Amino acid sequence: MKAPELLSPAGTLKSMRYAFAYGADAIYAGMPRYSLRVRNNDFLEDNLRIGIDEAHAAGKKFFMTVNLSPHNAKLKTFIKDMTPLIEMQPDALIMADPGLIMMVRKEWPDMPIHLSVQANTVNWATVQFWKNAGISRVILSRELSLDEISEIRDNCPDMELEVFVHGALCIAYSGRCLLSGYFNHRDPNQGTCTNSCRWEYKTEAASEDIAGVYRPTERDILPLEAVGSAGLEGFDLSLDEAGSFGPTGSDTRHPKADQVYFIEEPNRPGELMPIEEDEHGTYILNSKDLRAVEHVQALARIGVDCLKIEGRTKSHYYVARTAQVYRRAIDDAVAGKPFDPSLIAELDNLAHRGYTDGFFERHHTREYQNYLEGVSKHREQQFVGEITAVQGQWAEVAIKNKLAVGDSVTFMLPDGNVIDAIGQMQTLEGAAMMEAPGGGYQVRIKLPAGAEVYGDRLKYGLIAKHLNG
Repeated sequence: MKAPELLSPAGTLKSMRYAFAYGADAIYAGMPRYSLRVRNNDFLEDNLRIGIDEAHAAGKKFFMTVNLSPHNAKLKTFIKDMTPLIEMQPDALIMADPGLIMMVRKEWPDMPIHLSVQANTVNWATVQFWKNAGISRVILSRELSLDEISEIRDNCPDMELEVFVHGALCIAYSGRCLLSGYFNHRDPNQGTCTNSCRWEYKTEAASEDIAGVYRPTERDILPLEAVGSAGLEGFDLSLDEAGSFGPTGSDTRHPKADQVYFIEEPNRPGELMPIEEDEHGTYILNSKDLRAVEHVQALARIGVDCLKIEGRTKSHYYVARTAQVYRRAIDDAVAGKPFDPSLIAELDNLAHRGYTDGFFERHHTREYQNYLEGVSKHREQQFVGEITAVQGQWAEVAIKNKLAVGDSVTFMLPDGNVIDAIGQMQTLEGAAMMEAPGGGYQVRIKLPAGAEVYGDRLKYGLIAKHLNG
């Protein structure tokens, strides 16, 4: 079995370096003007040059994203803007727009092009079409099952295929969404998405006036005194101490806000879709995040060439942790080892909106349900420190969250993780400390025994605190 390439996101040089340190074979990044990440992206021309040079020096690959859908104005300067970037020799361009692809093929015929997920490739005939157009790799749509991916591989044996396995999902088809552009004129397909689907939305009743205009009626969240005794009939306010019913700020949630509501589309009568509301609001558009680490073995058997992680706006901690976990999953698959469910628990230690394996399985197997139910919640962790320098058995650490002597932690290291307790902590001047109250502190921490063998690679070490002992 051939090992799929592990492709990680990078919005910064720092994230790129952590991705490579923790096992990524390649990263993808792009300058803001022509990629779909304008915010949290420091890959302007100088950093692109540095990133490409560092990647090649390490024997890694650097893919440049040029995957937006441009309007006419951007075509005028496209070749001029891209010329110095092509001269930096990225390993491939990730593109979606047929017009830009045509321009690149004409100007730089030898430049490898990977077809972006934005092109929505969902069948083998489309893959063959793009192969005939000179595309060297197709990034398949997220809306495909394992069986469909396998069928595409069978019909396109000589085309490189790439599949997303982790990260944010859109409610739109492979990210082609107009919500952000509609609400605040920031076009997702031009790289300025504000993630409107993940905002907080509250349900409101509406009534029709005499002119046929619908207007909002009284909200369902009222101050306690405005609810009145009649509105609370049948509810025991003594539950307040247990947290079942009580104040949230200056307002109190109406008891009925805890029940499940159903929405029904007019064209599908009888197909009721549940929505729930909690104290933070109603989230009907907010997709769960993709996590498909349990499908790495199947994707490797199919012969997928590259497994991709989403998250160019995420932190270096996210990049390091996802690269480490998916590296292990790939290596285990190639070695013929059974899937390790603890990898699911490792990914639960990242901030996420709940996980789904997307469209890979139409109906989950009993084995998959066991994976989900078997995740150990006591392994929940919080990113608390980043090693910035090492002197013997002591590490200088930039503190990100509260950390104290005695805390149980995982030292995340590129060559393996070590679970230990914080035994000693000092100021940089050597004075003893018992606690770093929060982010912004610089301290010295005694490394776990044996960690010094990792040498220079310790500079990419991260520390995660165990939240439940």
